[in-house]
Amino acid sequence: MSALLAVEGLTATLPTEGGPLSAVRGVDITLARGETLGIVGESGCGKSMTALSLLGLLPQGASLGADRYAFEGEDILAAGKKGVARLRGARVGMIFQEPMTALNPTFRIGDQLTAVYRRHKGGSAREARARAAELLARVGISNAEVRLNQYPHQLSGGLRQRVMIAMALMCSPTLLIADEPTTALDVTIQMQLLKLIQSLTDDFDMGLILITHDLGVVSHIADRVAVMYAGQVVEAGPTAEILNHPRHPYTRGLLDSLPKPDPAHRDGRRLSTIPGTVPSLIDPPEACAFAERCTRTLPRCRETMPRLEGDGMRQVRCFNPIGEAAQ
Repeated sequence: MSALLAVEGLTATLPTEGGPLSAVRGVDITLARGETLGIVGESGCGKSMTALSLLGLLPQGASLGADRYAFEGEDILAAGKKGVARLRGARVGMIFQEPMTALNPTFRIGDQLTAVYRRHKGGSAREARARAAELLARVGISNAEVRLNQYPHQLSGGLRQRVMIAMALMCSPTLLIADEPTTALDVTIQMQLLKLIQSLTDDFDMGLILITHDLGVVSHIADRVAVMYAGQVVEAGPTAEILNHPRHPYTRGLLDSLPKPDPAHRDGRRLSTIPGTVPSLIDPPEACAFAERCTRTLPRCRETMPRLEGDGMRQVRCFNPIGEAAQ
C-alpha cells in the first residue's frame, strides 16, 4: 500500500503563562489508504493536539513544525499554511470531540453542511443541499430534509455526532480523523457510531486515524496502534501485537489498568494504576519522560532520551523493553 500520509518529526508548542509547552514532540505518522491507525494514551498525552497539528488548527501564538509532511505524494511543508488549509475539510475530514458543542447552535444543520461543500467544491446551493441530504441518510438519519431545517439543540447527542460524521464526508476526503468520536454518548450509541465509521471508511476507501483512550475500541477497529505519552509516541505496531505483547512499560500499565470482566477477578481487588504523575511539558525532561513512573528504569533512562526504534513494523522507545534482559 502506498502512503496516504507521511509525517516525520511533527512538533507543536503552545504559549502558556508558565512558558512554552511542548505538546507534541517529534511524532512520526504513516498511513495507507484504507488503513486505520489508532492513537491511544491517557488524557493530556498529546493525542488530540497531534490531530489538530496535522490540520493547522492550533491556538493563536502556537508554533508548528515538521521535518516532513506529505499527503498523497504532495509536499505540504513546501506549500506552507495555504497547503494545510487546502487539506482541511476537502481532502481531510475531521470528527471533533463533544458532539453537544461541536456544531454552531445559531445555524441550521443544512446551512452548516452546505457551507463546507460550497467552500471547497463550489457548485450551487441546490447541489450542496442534495449532497447534505444524501449523506444524512447515509449515516442513518431518517427524514433528512426535515433535519436539514433543524437546529443542533433539536437533535440528540447521537444524531449530532452523525451530523458531524456527515459533515466530515461532504467533500469526499481520502483521510478521516476521528477525535474521541463517542465522547459523552451512552454505550449503545457508541457502538453504533463506531460501526458506522468503520463501514464508511471501507465504503469510501479512506484512511482513518482514530484517537481514543479506549483500548477496547482500538482492538476492534485499528490495524495499527501508536501509544503516546508526554507528547511522544512510545510504542507503535500492529494492533494485535501491541495489545497481546506490549513492550513499553507504559503500554503494559495501560493494559493492566483495564477492568477485568472475568468473574475470577471479581474479588474486591483495586484496579491496577500507574504510580506517579506525567511530567510537565513546559520544561520536559531531556531523558525518558516515563522514567520516574517505571518499574524497569535503568540509570541511563534518567540521563538520555531513548529513540523510537524497531524493524519498521514494530517500534518501541525504551532502553529496557519488556521481553528483553536489562542491559
